Amino acid sequence: MRSIDALGRRARVFGPGMSLSYERPVHPVSASGVWITEADGTRLLDAYNNVPHVGHARPEVVEAIASQAAVLNTNTRYLVEGVLEYAERLAGLLPDPLNVVYFANSGGEANDLAWRMARTVTGKSGAIVTANAYHGATELTMATSPEGLAETGARHPPWVATLPVPDVLTQPSIEPALTRLRENQTEPAFLAVDTVFSSDGIFDPGSSLASLGQQVRAAGGLFIADEVQAGFGRIGQELWGFAGSDVVPDIVTFGKPMGNGHPLAAVVTTPAIAEKFTERGYYFSTFAGNPVSAAAGMAVLDVLEAENLPDRADRVGEYMREAIGEIHHRSIARVRGRGQFTGVEITNDEGEPDAAMARRLVNVMREGNVLIGATGPHSNILKIRPPLVFSDEHADQLVATLTAVLAVQ
Repeated sequence: MRSIDALGRRARVFGPGMSLSYERPVHPVSASGVWITEADGTRLLDAYNNVPHVGHARPEVVEAIASQAAVLNTNTRYLVEGVLEYAERLAGLLPDPLNVVYFANSGGEANDLAWRMARTVTGKSGAIVTANAYHGATELTMATSPEGLAETGARHPPWVATLPVPDVLTQPSIEPALTRLRENQTEPAFLAVDTVFSSDGIFDPGSSLASLGQQVRAAGGLFIADEVQAGFGRIGQELWGFAGSDVVPDIVTFGKPMGNGHPLAAVVTTPAIAEKFTERGYYFSTFAGNPVSAAAGMAVLDVLEAENLPDRADRVGEYMREAIGEIHHRSIARVRGRGQFTGVEITNDEGEPDAAMARRLVNVMREGNVLIGATGPHSNILKIRPPLVFSDEHADQLVATLTAVLAVQ
């Protein structure tokens, strides 16, 4: 009854635009580690939420937030050493010359700043993104988010061009995208990629990121790596989605998992780009980079390092993908992913994308107390993206539930 009451109240105060993830909505009242507890006491295995990067209600992060809030929280126009220490530590995890940090409150805000930075520095306005990308919900980032625009039936503006997803099997050229931009009298300020290609269907870019970076730079634009989904060890020991591609981006953006649920994001770039942007542009955010946020971010890095969670993401993610690949059901066409980010491609008997089946599996898995999602341009890719404290035991439960669900489909 409480869930029904909450659903009605939500519809009244949120309006019709705020959708829910499952046919029977999840009604959480608490969470810990990889578990979410609902109002009726049901425990759900969370294999979907990447915001609680090191686990729901992680004690070290909670304590860091509370302790700092009890001492000082203010804006970034003051000298606060804890904020500087966190910025230095974050920059130290990136290759040179990426060592200038701008804090933000969300991944969308970070991307908005990165887009604006690239346009200001290059003096150009064009953007190149992948065909089903999602980069945020600000006016600027939504314009470069084909997935989000598709929800409303809108098209991207003429200053945006798209390219196919670059995976290990392809080396796409940006020439068709450049042609489309030039037909609309614009040149590229940047090419941006979500380095795990979450909305495009979850792909390993292999060496193609280096090629894309070289091509956009040759055209006078900047290469931006959107690490909001892939970063901080989600894809394994390399920490960043771009790290295995032999390319150093001009700008890198971060969000979601940085604060383990506390709103924290960042843009990191080079001194040269930062200097040019400062000459021609402006950025300030009252809340971004506040001491409490920095404390949360520092605690997340502490846990990642102390428990070697990027290595665990590699090991458990691969273990889970191998186990899913052994299910041998006609609907599973391909299992792919990196670290603790897995995509399971669902097709029909003709080998075509089967969004209805994928959606059914997501909802029946929810009834089996395991949370996953769906993604991709055809919404037929099961998206498995748990907190990094996910273990072999948790993977076994997910695979057993998926096996049982598929057996009756």
